[in-house]
Amino acid sequence: MKKFFVTLVVFVGTLAATITTNAQATKYGVFDIDLMVQAMPQYRAVDSLVQLYERDSLQREYDFYQGEFKRLDSTYKADSARKAPKSVLDQILNQRQQIGINLVYWQQISQNRIEQKRGTLAQPIFEKVLPAYKKVLDARKYDLILKPNTFELGSKVENVFIFVAKELKITLPQELGGGQEPQEDEKPAPAKPAAPAAKPAPKKN
Repeated sequence: MKKFFVTLVVFVGTLAATITTNAQATKYGVFDIDLMVQAMPQYRAVDSLVQLYERDSLQREYDFYQGEFKRLDSTYKADSARKAPKSVLDQILNQRQQIGINLVYWQQISQNRIEQKRGTLAQPIFEKVLPAYKKVLDARKYDLILKPNTFELGSKVENVFIFVAKELKITLPQELGGGQEPQEDEKPAPAKPAAPAAKPAPKKN
């Protein structure tokens, strides 16, 4: 039994050492293509166009729904008072209900519309970033790409944003590593020349 326990301990220790060695050999990078797209200078124009869309198109549509809901509500009350046919009242109720649903879920509806608009406008920027990202992946040979703020690893993790920004010739914002130089793969330091051997002291007569 004691021999078996010793063998098990040795096996577990060997396995742990192997896993640690493999983990240290794995090359990690951190990157998010959406954040990289947002860091591109052209993305400022996308933000401006999305704000215009939100103000001019979505706000007008919301105002229309509000006005239409009030109109249908007033029409229903007036037609009910004059004993309009049930089919007419039901039609008004259905229209008012549909408008009311749009108003209740407007925040979600408008957010989905904004994201769709942003995605459409940002597509040309995405198509510019993607080849640069793929080129960096081919050159750097990462085993795993992680999202920012989603990892806790002891091994070195490379900031892929810096390499992609260099490929695209843009300046990164500070939060993505702006101002840092890409750290190329570490090379062993050249060996220092051996110090000359000390000459033996002359013997005293």
